Amino acid sequence: MKKWMKVISVLLLCFTGASYAGNNTTDTKYPIVMVHGLFGFNDIWGIDYFYGIPQALREKGADVYIASVSPSNTTEVRGEQLRTYIQAVIAMTGAEKVNLIGHSHGGPTARYVASVSPELVASVTSVGGVNWGSTFADVARGVVPYDSSLEWVIEKALNSLAIVIAGLSGAGDLPADSLSMVDSLTTQGSILFNSQYPEGMPTHYCGEGEMIASNNVYYFSWSGADPMTHVLDAGDYALSLISLLFNEKNDGLVSSCSSHLGKVIQDDYKMNHLDEVNQIFGLVSWWETNPVSLYRQHAKYLKNLGL
Repeated sequence: MKKWMKVISVLLLCFTGASYAGNNTTDTKYPIVMVHGLFGFNDIWGIDYFYGIPQALREKGADVYIASVSPSNTTEVRGEQLRTYIQAVIAMTGAEKVNLIGHSHGGPTARYVASVSPELVASVTSVGGVNWGSTFADVARGVVPYDSSLEWVIEKALNSLAIVIAGLSGAGDLPADSLSMVDSLTTQGSILFNSQYPEGMPTHYCGEGEMIASNNVYYFSWSGADPMTHVLDAGDYALSLISLLFNEKNDGLVSSCSSHLGKVIQDDYKMNHLDEVNQIFGLVSWWETNPVSLYRQHAKYLKNLGL
């Protein structure tokens, strides 16, 4: 009897140990800091910008934080806000550095910090990042005449929206500069930014950059290439219309080639720009890997790299 009890105890220990290990598949060495894109937010009334993703990562052992940066401002201003936030995370956790995951404008924002303060950053992952500009931003900036009454009205409206978003998400009094934000995301603005902060960027459009750049930071990217993925998602229809401005595959706001940074994991998932963060409310394609699973897989990948 004692012999069988011993065997059962060993089996239970193995089972519970395997279960425990399985629940910690995303416990990266360094904390994960997620960075939202334009007009993004931490959470509003319990709804995350990265819908359900931080919780899914935490359930598997990850230490995850959502950065507070301006919903609408230049890459450099948002980058300085992010750098301050990272310093606070490091001071609170005792970690040496962090893993950054940025969506849309969050990609260049994370790149800025990794370039000016590489000692704070272990890796940068760009998801649908505007790394080589956006045709949508080019068209939007070209349609509105500079220094016109229309420009003034649009600027005031967009800035007011950004301030409301920041207030509702509890991010505080973050400055807004929507026109400069759009300038940052144009092809011309992005090329200028890349010349100053080149780490991880491909040497040519649609190329692939180095996984480990000269600043010893790891760089990764992935993105979608299908604006229409779910008939019940209202956002899909708007993104499908915007996608007509592009003459190459895109997620509705950013071309696949523009999203390239460092090691390109994949640039043609059946996802649009909102699906990449599991929005709107998880209405994503049934025929593609769920975005929540992608973030889990990537965190596991970072862990296996010792990050």
